[in-house]
Amino acid sequence: MKKVASLSLLAVGLLAAICAVPSVGADKSDKAKIGQPAPQFSLPDQNGKTINLSDYSGKTVVLEWFNPGCPYVQKFYNTGKMNEIAKQATTDKDVVWLLINTTRGNTPDSNKETAAKLQIDRPILSDDGGKVAKMYGAKTTPGMFVIDKTGTLAYAGAIDDKADTDPKTLDTAKNYVTTALSELAAGKAVSTPETKSYGCGVKY
Repeated sequence: MKKVASLSLLAVGLLAAICAVPSVGADKSDKAKIGQPAPQFSLPDQNGKTINLSDYSGKTVVLEWFNPGCPYVQKFYNTGKMNEIAKQATTDKDVVWLLINTTRGNTPDSNKETAAKLQIDRPILSDDGGKVAKMYGAKTTPGMFVIDKTGTLAYAGAIDDKADTDPKTLDTAKNYVTTALSELAAGKAVSTPETKSYGCGVKY
């Protein structure tokens, strides 16, 4: 009996271990890829309005994965730098900039408070549960994606080449997103379509 009980416990343990392994294969095949159509989504913004990616058909769309509690994100917002970058980018009326907050427990109301505090005049979309983050394979905040006017993913990765929290490096950083937007506006292919993102991990 003891032997049977031991075997049963072993079987249960093995089953638990198998179930605990994440299904990474499916995520890798399903997530957004450079040169492929960007996954469609619908999420509520800080005013409770449902924002659909399809609303911006024919425009270039920047997706910024955002967590106001992350030091890497704070580097850009406490200095006003991200608002400056986004404002400059969206002077082109064919460019839209959306923030996506996958932080657990975030709501349209909490994002509205954050928008007021950080002077963000762009939509902050609530992705509590991480469904859209999984679709795009978002790994960090800030994490950046640029979708071109045809709806194709043109860039994915870091905001720039300074993977630190020091505001002093902002002015010397090479900004991959602004470069990608400039190249797309000129009708060129993005010269650096993918980089390794850095920052706080996105948990979903």
